[in-house]
Amino acid sequence: MSKEKIWTAALIVIGDEILSGRTQDKNIAQIASWLNVQGIRLAEVRVVADDMDHIAEAVNILRARNDYLFTTGGIGPTHDDITVDAIAKALGVEVVIHPTARAILEKYYATRGGLNEGRLRMARVPEGAELIENRMSGAPGIRIENLFLMAGV
Repeated sequence: MSKEKIWTAALIVIGDEILSGRTQDKNIAQIASWLNVQGIRLAEVRVVADDMDHIAEAVNILRARNDYLFTTGGIGPTHDDITVDAIAKALGVEVVIHPTARAILEKYYATRGGLNEGRLRMARVPEGAELIENRMSGAPGIRIENLFLMAGV
C-alpha cells in the first residue's frame, strides 16, 4: 500500500510594520485557503522583521523542509524593502535588474509619473529568478527554485 505524498508550504511574512501592529496581515488566511484548494498543506508561518540576516536564516530553514516557500512583503520601492537582497544572500546569488520586469514597470508607470529609481527597485530579482505576473500593481512577483516572493498586504 503506497502512501500519498503530502505537499507542504511555509510562509514568511516580512515587515517591521506587521510586528509593530501598525499594519495587520491579510495574507496568511488568503494564502492558506488557496494552498488548501491546491492540495498543499501550509505547515508553518513566520513573521520576520526587516532584518537581512533574519530573513535569510528563515528562508534557508523553511525552504529546506518544505516543498514550497512563500514570502510576502519587502519587495517594494522603498529603501527598507530588503527581501530580494536577503533571498539573494540566502541563495548565494547576485541581485540583478530583470529586463522584463523593467519593461513591465516602464509601461505601467508611463502615465503615472515615469519609472524613477525607487520604482526601478521593483525590477530587482535574485539572479536566475522568473517573474510572477501581477495584474494589480504592475510590479511582478518573483519565483526562484521553490521560493515565491510576493508583495505585502
